[in-house]
Amino acid sequence: MKARVKWTENAVFVAESGSGHAIVLDGPPEIGGRNLGPRPMEMVLMGVGACSAVDVTLILKKARQQVSDCWVELEAERAETEPKVFTRIHMQFVVTGKNLAENHVKRAVELSAEKYCSASIMLARGGVAISHGYEIREAA
Repeated sequence: MKARVKWTENAVFVAESGSGHAIVLDGPPEIGGRNLGPRPMEMVLMGVGACSAVDVTLILKKARQQVSDCWVELEAERAETEPKVFTRIHMQFVVTGKNLAENHVKRAVELSAEKYCSASIMLARGGVAISHGYEIREAA
């Protein structure tokens, strides 16, 4: 896997993935940022959420669950001193579908956390306390 991050001005960078996708990242105003994109640590948090949500939806589809929507709300705490690493992340999954079996949703979240989501497992091994929850909603 490869990526390229290029400084454009002040605290603005353009990150390009090896697969050719680009995103603007920006720092906070106190270091010259202009709010042109997410902060780098926000990208880490969003990446963890996306990694795990992909796992959860794929696992549920393989279990033949009728998923119509899925999202994960993340809340993180960071250390107060430098380096301001994540110390805690809570991931709350909201899964919507028809006749979803709670045991399948619970297991999908567990499998992502324990086996498949390389991003969250990497952070957890680095000392970040990661917790998970889920809510099931019946599709209309």
